Amino acid sequence: MSQVESLPTLKASVHDVRYFCALLRGVNFANVSTRFSQINSLNDRGLVVVVEEARTLLGKAYIFADVFDEFTFNADIPEAQPSQSQQAEVPDSIFEIPLNLFLECLNIFGTAGGSASNKSGKYKAWKKPGEESDDNESNEAEGDQEGRGGNKQAKAGAGRLEQFFSGSDRKTSMRLTYIGPGHPLTLIVAEDASGPTTTCEIATFDAEPHLELPFDSEQMVLKIILKSSWLRDALSELDPSYDKLTFIGNPPGVPEPGAQTARERQRARLQAKPILRIEATGTFGNTQMDYPNDRDVLESFECVKPVSFSYRFSHISRTVRALQTSVKTSLRIDSEGLLSLQFLMPSPTSRMNPSGSNDTSNFIEFCCLALEDELV
Repeated sequence: MSQVESLPTLKASVHDVRYFCALLRGVNFANVSTRFSQINSLNDRGLVVVVEEARTLLGKAYIFADVFDEFTFNADIPEAQPSQSQQAEVPDSIFEIPLNLFLECLNIFGTAGGSASNKSGKYKAWKKPGEESDDNESNEAEGDQEGRGGNKQAKAGAGRLEQFFSGSDRKTSMRLTYIGPGHPLTLIVAEDASGPTTTCEIATFDAEPHLELPFDSEQMVLKIILKSSWLRDALSELDPSYDKLTFIGNPPGVPEPGAQTARERQRARLQAKPILRIEATGTFGNTQMDYPNDRDVLESFECVKPVSFSYRFSHISRTVRALQTSVKTSLRIDSEGLLSLQFLMPSPTSRMNPSGSNDTSNFIEFCCLALEDELV
């Protein structure tokens, strides 16, 4: 076997898994197929986690290679003819794993910023040799873990990066290795160089074709960019008993020519349709939330014609975890009712280049089909 053939398909490591885990939790709601691919270019490799539910909802977490301290990808490139060698594309490596189990392994020491199954995140970290246990310190650490866990009632600062890198100095480091098809995903997890080290092996499965929901930008009828906190607060206030959620958009009103009195202008504003309305409907009633045409609320708004599409509320609520940790949201709808929600995630300050800006931004995208009874 040659040296090239013996190289693992993927080898990655990170000294603090909290940010990595936060990106994964944003799409942790169903069985997952995990795709390792080149993002944007062959030199900018990364990880794409693909999640599907009910052939209607598709979630993807785009995690760029600069999240890791080490990221090496070796694809199995088929032999090509000499004339085709310059045009050969590097294939993706695709396999399926239980994402919930993967997160549990990363949080085995309770210092990965929360747990997929333990919502409180109350774990006691390993003590160093000779370090005495302190109940007060343990309770304090548990409170830190619960705050970083990102519960549903997250406060105003929940979307900030500080929640992953502030507080306790305890960190979990991880080294990930995937040899190739038929082999398990191997994790080496450690909290401290002088503490215990755990090796986990997660069985991988051949990936089945997942749902494809390509968004057609040329058929886009509504596009909104707003701070994630506005949408997060709206969804968190809705009762889970609602059946469907409707997004209603209207082109901004054009003021009539000629002089108008203050009372006439006020009457026109009251009679004008809201440019954005979110309406939740259920068995016991409905709730409407209108958004004003204000740059402090909607940073960008494009609507070519009146739009109204409904979606299953249980599907839209799957995005709450991503909303809790994102900073901005892009909401797009095409003429067929396909909804695209893209959540821009904060980037670790340590990954910034000397100029203070980031070359890449990790983001999470959800695509959801509209309810058939809303399509005409």
